[in-house]
Amino acid sequence: MKNVIRTLAVSGLLALAAGAASAQVTVNYIQPDRFSDLPFSPWEREEVLEELTEHFTSLGAKLPPGQNLRIDVQDVDLAGRIHPGRGVRDIRVIRNGAEWPRIDLHYAIESNGQVLRSGDAQLRDMSFMDRRGRYADGDTLRYERRMIDDWFKSTFMPNEGAARR
Repeated sequence: MKNVIRTLAVSGLLALAAGAASAQVTVNYIQPDRFSDLPFSPWEREEVLEELTEHFTSLGAKLPPGQNLRIDVQDVDLAGRIHPGRGVRDIRVIRNGAEWPRIDLHYAIESNGQVLRSGDAQLRDMSFMDRRGRYADGDTLRYERRMIDDWFKSTFMPNEGAARR
């Protein structure tokens, strides 16, 4: 699992190199082997963590230049329940919306070595089945992405909606 974290860190750094003027985003997964719900197979677990890292990184690019976002993910519980598949992939089953997505994390915004803001966040979306989203039905992390989007917008860009009005 250390290789997974190292790979994610390197891929994050490479993505950041493309936009040097934009904010830097670092995502750390704290003991991912103990997360509540990730796929069983190691390659699928890596894939999920890479996709979450990419999503956090793309959102972090919206921060002002010079601000760096550090996210320490402490637990992940994906929407639905996973069942071992008979083929190559495991199967995720979502029933009645009772198994909502959940992510626990700690975040910090830093600039010039100073922490501007930090906190713990418990992301939950108990109505994930009742809301329309911008992600396609084929996106396996569509509910988690929308939940992360909502958290990011309310935490780091609360005036964005007011500015459009």
